[in-house]
Amino acid sequence: MILSALATSVGLNLALTVFLAVAYSLLRRRPPYVEVYAPRRPYAPLEPWLPAAWRRSEGDIHAAAGLDGVVFIRIFVFRFEAPATPPVLPFEALLWCSPVAQWSARVLFGTGLRSIRVFAAAAVLGVAVLLPVNFLGDQLREIDFSDLPNQSIDLFSVSNVQDGSNKLWLHFSAVYIITGITCYLLYHEYKYISCKRLEYFMTSKPLPQHFTVLVRAIPVSDGISVSDAVDKFFREYHSSTYLSHTVVHQTGKLRRLLNDAENICTKLTNLKYVHRSSGDAPRKFLGLFGRNDLLGKYQKRLEDVEENVRLEQSDATRRQEIPAAFVSFRSRYSAANAICIRQSDNPTEWQTEHAPDPHDVYWPYFSTSFMERWIAKFVVFVASVLLILVFLLVVAFVQGLTHLEQLEQWLPFLKNILEIAVVSQLVTGYLPSVILHFLSSYVPSISKLFSTMQGFVSVSGIERSACNKMLRFTIWTVFFANVLTGSVITQAKIFLDPKEIPSKLAVVVPAQASFFIAYVVTSWTSITSELTQTAALFCHLWGECAKCCRRDDSKAPSMSYHSEIPRILLFGLIGLAYFIVAPLILPFVLVYFCLGYFIFCNQLFNVYAPKYDTGGKFWPIVHNTTIFSLVVLHIIAIGVFGLKELPLASSLLLPLPVLTLLFNEFCRNRFVPIFEAYSTESLQTLMLFTIYQQLLSHFFLPPSLLWLCRGSVFIFHLLYMQSLIKKDREEQSKPEMLEFFSNLVTAYRDPALKPIQHASNSDERTAPLLASV
Repeated sequence: MILSALATSVGLNLALTVFLAVAYSLLRRRPPYVEVYAPRRPYAPLEPWLPAAWRRSEGDIHAAAGLDGVVFIRIFVFRFEAPATPPVLPFEALLWCSPVAQWSARVLFGTGLRSIRVFAAAAVLGVAVLLPVNFLGDQLREIDFSDLPNQSIDLFSVSNVQDGSNKLWLHFSAVYIITGITCYLLYHEYKYISCKRLEYFMTSKPLPQHFTVLVRAIPVSDGISVSDAVDKFFREYHSSTYLSHTVVHQTGKLRRLLNDAENICTKLTNLKYVHRSSGDAPRKFLGLFGRNDLLGKYQKRLEDVEENVRLEQSDATRRQEIPAAFVSFRSRYSAANAICIRQSDNPTEWQTEHAPDPHDVYWPYFSTSFMERWIAKFVVFVASVLLILVFLLVVAFVQGLTHLEQLEQWLPFLKNILEIAVVSQLVTGYLPSVILHFLSSYVPSISKLFSTMQGFVSVSGIERSACNKMLRFTIWTVFFANVLTGSVITQAKIFLDPKEIPSKLAVVVPAQASFFIAYVVTSWTSITSELTQTAALFCHLWGECAKCCRRDDSKAPSMSYHSEIPRILLFGLIGLAYFIVAPLILPFVLVYFCLGYFIFCNQLFNVYAPKYDTGGKFWPIVHNTTIFSLVVLHIIAIGVFGLKELPLASSLLLPLPVLTLLFNEFCRNRFVPIFEAYSTESLQTLMLFTIYQQLLSHFFLPPSLLWLCRGSVFIFHLLYMQSLIKKDREEQSKPEMLEFFSNLVTAYRDPALKPIQHASNSDERTAPLLASV
């Protein structure tokens, strides 16, 4: 790609970005579009959205979107907003005794840092140091400043630096610097979010999921119901702590009836709204058919469906039990014991796991057995591989658009058109990334469908699984597939010879720098379209025109973390991978993250309502992906210095990926147990550590290693378990706990089994069809 083509792409996407931002600023002030752009705050006074997003504190984001929203925003900006003094929670007391901890406290709480961005540091190093060094090299050809617009952007890459040049040591130093900065920020982010997660638990009121476990694969004898089997088992083995249980029922048919009832109620509401808004008398066609007839028809259908729902509910509670139940206990510690201790000699029976929040439960897949879930995982794995293979064909076609010679061979009849300068610049600099963005937008829904098939029992579990699938798909198809397919398809065998990976990546990665620069620039428009809510706006306008599918009330949508987080992390991978290869990409990546920060601060506050809160469980995904991006940077750098005839630099870089992986392992042992669970996993880790400590002592390992393990796992969990037991004891004497346990008995009752309410007896604008949904 030449500079003029890049300038065309930047100019076009910048114009579209500004246009979308201006359109949003104008439309959001129009009352008809309030339910599109501010469904969470329809009556709040309007203020300029950009300054308002800048003023949003972390506390505002936490109150509006929960800890998951805070984690999401911190992907864009590593921001430390903390109290002036160190935390004083019980489980952190010992952590502040060491000099290292006190120094960290001064760094985190005493410096007053407003914001720290990895790519701000990378852009400074890349643009101020590496970019001039690359541009002033003469490896490719002498620079003709009079014809600069027609120069290739490869002149700004490391390929233009002379082989063996001492200037390459600047690139070497930059790799170490950016790795140190990134790891430093990652550690403090992990530590900060871990403390926020523990604080979130310790300061929260009693929640049903902390006192409840899900029991699956319940063995049932002839003549004994699942409910009786559960009650007998837990009264026998957990008699002092067992509270109650709720058996799961097969409600697939019932849910289909409820969906039909909801659809009919929606149509009734739309028809009545049209009548109220028009103010005209109902019209009839040829005096025979009119809106009154439709209202009567839908009301009759609604009554019939509701009657069928009641019959199905009574039938479901009598006989359609599933060998799964939610079992509640009188304390968090008892629930932890029920999970950590195996309940049966047969590991495939009486399986216990964490219970999700009652509103987070995904009911349809409780009927799957252990073998069915295992088969589903295998089927999903095969389907995911096939999806990647199909998408590779798409990537091959998209990459062909970036090479005019190859495109002219495929479509010779377009040769004359492609000779036009503007057309060729649009085709090579804009069209490929647009096609890739468009086709990639359908993958998140497919990934979520695959995760649903695996039998997860919570919506948050489905979306976290879909996030991991989407992340793997994005990295391998959007990044590696474009790198390999764009150069030579046969390079796919690159991973068959691990010794040659650095040198081959050093060749193929720079060759696709122009494509990824255009891809990042095009993403400005993509992320700005989040402001305008294009799909929701079209649905709203269609409803206004059709007058039959519009509702005068609005329900705020939920944030699609499973699609947005992988998309953001992809740009982190691209930016780090091209840090020394093509530093010209860094300012564009930085602009993307700045746009994302302001846009999503606004959206989380005004548009999206949290559907669940995992307590920050998405952060380990962010951390691991960033570590992976750093390792990719190291491998590419080792290969680049090898090709540039600087073997000493390659040798000195070899310890860096090893140190980075060791750092990741330290963070995994130090922080990940906190993200696994609150109470049950903490107890399990404590038990495992006790056994592990005995084994280490048996083999006479040095005390320093014992203290390292103790410092990374044991102290946090020991203090935490003490706080957990103390929290249980303090709450036992509170009078509101009696009401909590009373509500806990019915907290996990299937909403499909709760009584429904006639919509025809109330105003549909204020009363839902279902009393419990």
